[in-house]
Amino acid sequence: MTREDLQNSDARKASELIMDAIVTQKLAPSQKVSENIFSEMFGISRTISRNLIERLIAKQFLVSVSPRVTVVAPLTLLDIKQNFTLRKVLLPAIFSLTAANVDFEKLKRINKEIQDMQPIKDDDAALQLLKKNKELNLIFCENAGYPLMIDWARQLEDTAMRIYWLYLKTQKRFPYSSDQQGMTIEVMKSDEPTRIKKVIHDILTQTEERILNTIFSNDQFYTQDLTV
Repeated sequence: MTREDLQNSDARKASELIMDAIVTQKLAPSQKVSENIFSEMFGISRTISRNLIERLIAKQFLVSVSPRVTVVAPLTLLDIKQNFTLRKVLLPAIFSLTAANVDFEKLKRINKEIQDMQPIKDDDAALQLLKKNKELNLIFCENAGYPLMIDWARQLEDTAMRIYWLYLKTQKRFPYSSDQQGMTIEVMKSDEPTRIKKVIHDILTQTEERILNTIFSNDQFYTQDLTV
């Protein structure tokens, strides 16, 4: 393995660690970050830290509020509504495009793994569940044939992980059931675009309602940023 390969591998691992910290709020919404903070927290070089900060700003997981200050992107009700609105526009269209080329056996296996990972026992289990759910959703998207569309879906799923973390921490379970995912898999088999779009849109709408109801019913979210 060349030096460049090692650097790229280190950058990928560091990027995953940072995103994990953002999702689990070890790097809390609106918390200040810097090259030094990343270097100390994750044991990476300032060069890798600087590159990852630039990349995460471009993907809107970090926000530059001044030339000298960068913070973790806030997580507000607007951010939640925006994420669900965009996913309700994009994901039904992607799923309807990929239905004929999905590996359904793989989807069923991952859905069973998600079911077996519940109820949630600790933060590490919660994070692994979120990653497994993201993996499943991206399998639905991987054969869309449009790289930019897939990149958008991946970014929306990363933000969804931040949102679902709130629900997992307060409810100790996922905002939608394995049965609902199973229904998604079954409707994808039909390869009927109109029906697929409706089912995916309905599931996302129901999930959004559960998450918003959880936020509105928890006093801790009334007076502070959406942290747990």
